[in-house]
Amino acid sequence: MLKEAIIALTCLLVVVQSAVAQPRMRARDLGVAPGIFLPGRLNGITDVPGVKVGQITVVRGDSVRTGVTAILPHSANLFQERVPAAIHVGNGFGKLLGVTQVAELGELESPILLTCTLCVWNVADALVAWMLEKPGMERVRSINPVVGETNDGYALNLAIRSRPVTAEHVRAALDSASEGVVTEGSVGAGTGTVAFDWKGGIGTSSRVLPSSLGGWTIGVLVQSNFGGILQVLGAPVGRELGRHAFRSEVERGRGDGSIIIVVATNAPLSERNLRRLATRGIMGLSRTGSSASNGSGDYVIAFSTAMEVRRQQEAKRHNTSELANDEMSALFQGVVEATEEAIYNSLFMATDVTSRSGTVEAISLTRVREVLRKHGIAVR
Repeated sequence: MLKEAIIALTCLLVVVQSAVAQPRMRARDLGVAPGIFLPGRLNGITDVPGVKVGQITVVRGDSVRTGVTAILPHSANLFQERVPAAIHVGNGFGKLLGVTQVAELGELESPILLTCTLCVWNVADALVAWMLEKPGMERVRSINPVVGETNDGYALNLAIRSRPVTAEHVRAALDSASEGVVTEGSVGAGTGTVAFDWKGGIGTSSRVLPSSLGGWTIGVLVQSNFGGILQVLGAPVGRELGRHAFRSEVERGRGDGSIIIVVATNAPLSERNLRRLATRGIMGLSRTGSSASNGSGDYVIAFSTAMEVRRQQEAKRHNTSELANDEMSALFQGVVEATEEAIYNSLFMATDVTSRSGTVEAISLTRVREVLRKHGIAVR
């Protein structure tokens, strides 16, 4: 145990030294601010009132760099007080648990957990156990846990077959979830991920609509682990820096990978309009240069926290009040913008991560600045 702690501390020092050598910053601090709408106070998914995020990073020896990220739509018992939800599948090469019941019933009855591919079933089991222990759950015989994943089992995780995310990690992520600032980059479920051949990770962003458009908040959190040809505000960063899919006919990298996009809003939406909102998340993804390759599992999970549309488990009828279709366009724009910026944040806030199999480098923000200026984009 002491040996593992020493190794973990050493790895942490490596990350800290890397961050000192190359200071990281969020996209907006760099001058990269997609779209027209303003972000919320935290510029994150926790700008949506009541939403909480908890994360645990798992570093074990020299061959495990992974973790778990938990998103809680509200603080009450989610099984008893469900929220409308929808899931959009951009490309279905993934192991997202809970998708069919969400599609059928249009609601979430569990927190959303993100993790590594081979850890999905351990994480789901731990989530169910955590929920069953809650007050009022004594007679429950069925739970639909929603657990998403991206496959970090290659570049940094030689020992991923040990399925290192445990019940203790899951409980810690759930119990530590808070409404504050969300840590981004190489953390939680993003600890071992790779995006566009650079270090990927967790990223988040938000948009607040003007009061004339309802004043609603849209928050997005991503777990980026995908490929393609990186674009930043349309500038061909990946091509200019020589890292992108298909750059050689004989190279192994083909742009495969995955991304989970979680969208939260306080706008009172039904599952039908949440499904429409979720489809626009893929538009934000495409703006960054993804082509949703064959091996990429690209999923968007969208939910509403509005009290007007919540569903009590034992209610015989639901009396809800939802936005009309004509009120959706600004929300669509907001989710595209927030998704694009969240992906940039996952890259720009990531740090170099080293394991026995080598080091995955974070993208150089100095080089990003150079490419953006070359293409006429003003940056700081």
